[in-house]
Amino acid sequence: MIKPEWSEYIALLKREVVPALGCTEPITISLAAARATQELGTAPESLTVLVSGNLLKNGMGVGVPGTGMIGLDIAAAVGATGGKPELALEVLRDLTEEQIDAGKRMLAEKRIKVCLADTEELLYAEVTATAGKDTARCVIAREHTAIVLLERNGTECFSAPWPGEQAGAAEWPLTMERIHDFAVNAPLETISFILEAARLNEAIAAEGMSREWGLKVGRSMEEDIQQGLRADDIASFAIKMAAAASDARMDGIMLPVMSNSGSGNQGITATVPVLAFARRLNADEESLARALIMSHLTAIHLKHHLGRLSALCGAILAATGSSCGIVMLLGGGLREIGFAIKNMVGNIAGMICDGAKTSCALKVASAVEAGIQAALLAKKGTSVSGKEGIVDEDLETSIRNLGRLGSSGMAGTDKVILDIMVSKK
Repeated sequence: MIKPEWSEYIALLKREVVPALGCTEPITISLAAARATQELGTAPESLTVLVSGNLLKNGMGVGVPGTGMIGLDIAAAVGATGGKPELALEVLRDLTEEQIDAGKRMLAEKRIKVCLADTEELLYAEVTATAGKDTARCVIAREHTAIVLLERNGTECFSAPWPGEQAGAAEWPLTMERIHDFAVNAPLETISFILEAARLNEAIAAEGMSREWGLKVGRSMEEDIQQGLRADDIASFAIKMAAAASDARMDGIMLPVMSNSGSGNQGITATVPVLAFARRLNADEESLARALIMSHLTAIHLKHHLGRLSALCGAILAATGSSCGIVMLLGGGLREIGFAIKNMVGNIAGMICDGAKTSCALKVASAVEAGIQAALLAKKGTSVSGKEGIVDEDLETSIRNLGRLGSSGMAGTDKVILDIMVSKK
């Protein structure tokens, strides 16, 4: 029997698990610049970019696909010179060398200005494109592709409700019990689309292993295995492949990943460890699909309680999701999945996010390793108890506690991180 709410879960997955090319924070700037340029109707002479502190933090140190450069200024430039706004998070997919060169000229000629916006919003991007006496402005807020305002010469052309402010917004539908029921019992043909996440993210992991991207965390682990410093076991396989995918992505590779909740690294972390376990356990395609559904929906559920951007590293949430998927592949049920989540909350809940950069691959590796440990303990019936730290006996309360820690609890941490980052010489 197909339950009525399952269509809502499928819609949620298809909205939150989508292809993305490049780190989603600079890509948000590229998208806003591309859409402002489209509204302007001609190549802009200059761009003014206003961003929230969290978006600045997450975009200032990561590679922009195709450019060999980092920063929000080059992201805005190539968004304006060659971005296709209809491609959303793949806005830079079809960049040509000529368009990249034009963007670099804008940068060299100091025609792009990036500043902090006066806003309390965590995710906010505003790009104003100017040509002669004409201007066009695009505003994206709260979600990486949520265009809420378009103006030309000060006149509104388009507006939309800000995410979370739509009239009659539905109550959050997910709980871990519902996620597990859906992952186990939904007809395979309704969830097999999730296998595209495995295809995309395995491809970027393979590329990360084949060349020297970023910090080479994945490749370094393979060298350690060859030298006998690490075991060539299922855990090492999962960790090195996830890290390799992040290595390539954070260094600006021109390959898309399947993202989760607006983050490519979260998409990688929710996918690749589950895929690695499925490969080594010789699991069939259906088992992989159901484990991936478990992983991705869990990550979405946890992210809902945290918010899009925070001082808490999103790899923790995604690795918690993959831990649950691994538990499924090992034959565990809802009880063991709950144990895995509590083990993660009781272990690495405090890992900070200090921006998107090549060292994110290290955090992905650490989170995945913790997720595997959490799953293996859970399968044995071992769980952090509700008397310890921020873990609660009630599973959903533990999840809410993690979200509270990362949002309101670490708000001051977020400001200190940003201050440290922008004060560097």
